[in-house]
Amino acid sequence: MANASLGKLAYYLALIGGIILVILGILSFVGMAFSSPMPSLLGGLGGAFGAIIQIILGLIAIYGSKRLPDLMWDIILIIVGVFGGGWGGILVLLGGIVGLAAKFL
Repeated sequence: MANASLGKLAYYLALIGGIILVILGILSFVGMAFSSPMPSLLGGLGGAFGAIIQIILGLIAIYGSKRLPDLMWDIILIIVGVFGGGWGGILVLLGGIVGLAAKFL
């Protein structure tokens, strides 16, 4: 019974973290257009690249949350959480760790 509740907790943590990553990535990407009147080309490309990576990581977290507590997806979500950063990344990281605990407890 404890494994089922830990698995549910891991699912919700990873799902909410993935949604936060996607939303913040979209807001960051849209915000790049309004950041300054004359943005530099390299600065704009760097910010847009980071926002796109954050959106992709959020989508991976949303997809992977359905596959918890599978060992491979636990490890993938921990990596996504580390590279995602912010509150969303922390939630995805915690979801992966709780998924590991649900697998082995």
